[in-house]
Amino acid sequence: MSRPPLVAVSDSVFPDLDPAREVLSRVGADLRLAAGVTPDAILQVARDADALLVTYAKITADMIAQMTRCRIIARFGIGVDNVDIPAATNAGIVVTRVPDYCIDEVSDHTLALLLALARKITFANSRAQAGHWEMSAVVPIHRLRGSVLGLVGFGRIPQLVAPKAKAFGLRVISCDPQVSREPMDRAGVEKVEFFELLAASDFISIHAPLTPETNGLFNADVFRRMKPTAHLINTARGPIVKEQALADALDQGLLAGAALDVLSHEPPSGSPLLGRDHVILTPHVSFYSAESLVELQCKAAEEVVRVLGGEKPLHALNPEAFKGS
Repeated sequence: MSRPPLVAVSDSVFPDLDPAREVLSRVGADLRLAAGVTPDAILQVARDADALLVTYAKITADMIAQMTRCRIIARFGIGVDNVDIPAATNAGIVVTRVPDYCIDEVSDHTLALLLALARKITFANSRAQAGHWEMSAVVPIHRLRGSVLGLVGFGRIPQLVAPKAKAFGLRVISCDPQVSREPMDRAGVEKVEFFELLAASDFISIHAPLTPETNGLFNADVFRRMKPTAHLINTARGPIVKEQALADALDQGLLAGAALDVLSHEPPSGSPLLGRDHVILTPHVSFYSAESLVELQCKAAEEVVRVLGGEKPLHALNPEAFKGS
């Protein structure tokens, strides 16, 4: 008699795995969480698993080579830069992601950061809490209506950012070489080239995936091309922004401020961006709501159920690796 499917979990940030467990119960799967995030600890549960669910743990080619029964690696998340996809493809393992969760949360967080920068909320609050009830410390503050928001990327999240920003009277432009002009036109967003966006934007919000092309995209040269009154917002991936270059640009007055939910190294011990009045940092929480975590678990687990049942997954990064039943 064949054993029930074994689904390993490399790492988890969830309060519990009950939503995923409930979905996986449709195929009678046994769910096992690794005791740690080292390769050895993950392989303890993943070596003989039929599927692997991954959050932030690094899944290397060497690990994949030892996962002899695995048919799917499903990430709890949108980006999949922590899984060696070519190695998975060579091993016949399909890799999936969840591109359509937390879009409300991240787009809301983006607008919250933009508004906080525009109105200097965090700085004004820290001054008031310290007993300095004075307007002179926070001026000038400029009217938001008529400002330009540049969206770097025009996927699901920035497509929700756009109408929210337009409701505040911002003009929205975007650069995304993977997206045609038509969806931008429908959204009332002007399609521009990257350097045009840098020169025109009062606020720049990053919504691009981390790729070799976007790694370090926002560097010293890019900051020199921005308005000195502009603000940078990043809710995408930390390594897209060169943090020392950003700190240097702020010191040189090349831009006015920044709000970052993601950093290259988290937590940011020793970061040159710490302790700055014109920098807002939030601890990688833009994706979070109680509802989004349930949605994420369920959608990732549903991909596992599909593949173990012989069905094609909805969001495979390497569909050629899918073998069916």
